[in-house]
Amino acid sequence: MFVKICGVTTVEDALLAAGLGADAVGLNFWSGSKRRIGRETARDIVRRLPPEVLTVGIFRDERRDRVVDLATTLGLRAVQLHGAESPEDTRWVGDRVPAVIRALGIDDPALVADADWGPHRLLVDSPMAGSGETFDWALIEERVGDRDYLLAGGLDPDNVTQAIEELDPWGVDVASGVESSPGRKDPAKVRKFLAAARAARPFRPAG
Repeated sequence: MFVKICGVTTVEDALLAAGLGADAVGLNFWSGSKRRIGRETARDIVRRLPPEVLTVGIFRDERRDRVVDLATTLGLRAVQLHGAESPEDTRWVGDRVPAVIRALGIDDPALVADADWGPHRLLVDSPMAGSGETFDWALIEERVGDRDYLLAGGLDPDNVTQAIEELDPWGVDVASGVESSPGRKDPAKVRKFLAAARAARPFRPAG
């Protein structure tokens, strides 16, 4: 099971996530987020993390040239587009960065539209992205089909096992569910979340 710990705001929390076995950490650059991170802190995190941990920059409705500039300057290994970015912009960014995660709310028409997003990883979130709220998991089969995806939205150490067993996502993404306060991770919750996700299903490559 691929596990991404998102909303990391400090070097200490990034190293905590990596040390406990997270596959990726998410660094939020959206100005409206309580977990927004500055350029210098992000640079320090990228430099300190081991190379096997994927660093993901989170952007929402940001100019595509700025997304690419930040990713390149900071050495981010992936970007996550979490707004109303078009398929064209997503493909444009994807041609210039190592990897793109396209995040869509479960109620977003773009999730089921026949659009060419280009090579990317899909992340499915609740209608109110970043709210920490779950959504009706029964909608996944209808709107996602057999595509590989990361599941987000209200996951925590107590429900991640059920989510994996019921939905069989490629990966899971968590932010508020492992926090002691917005932007600060709780070591015990991070450890419990990772253990539960790993126990529910070992990692498998994308199909």
